[in-house]
Amino acid sequence: MSPRKARRMDPFDRGGGRGSSRPVGGAVPGVDQVEEWPDGDWHVRRVAGAGSGKVYRCPGCDQEIRAGLPHLVSWPAWAGGEDERRHWHSACWRNRVRRGPGRSRY
Repeated sequence: MSPRKARRMDPFDRGGGRGSSRPVGGAVPGVDQVEEWPDGDWHVRRVAGAGSGKVYRCPGCDQEIRAGLPHLVSWPAWAGGEDERRHWHSACWRNRVRRGPGRSRY
């Protein structure tokens, strides 16, 4: 067994290029949040696998998000940003800033 232990990422940790989160107007954390990232503020909603009956394409990796797979939906936190909603694999969302411009399909 490896001496390393897996650590859960703290969504409120600002280090390492990750964003910070804050609930939106009384929303339950993890349901609707605004995350502050180097590329701007984003509304983020976690989708439980059971709540998703459609297949989506992740803009981070260009792979399908199968029906029933937990993932997240994000959109820019500006007026009219709802029209830019995209479904992401959770890992692709966390790693999109590291990919740099032009590496994501979004």
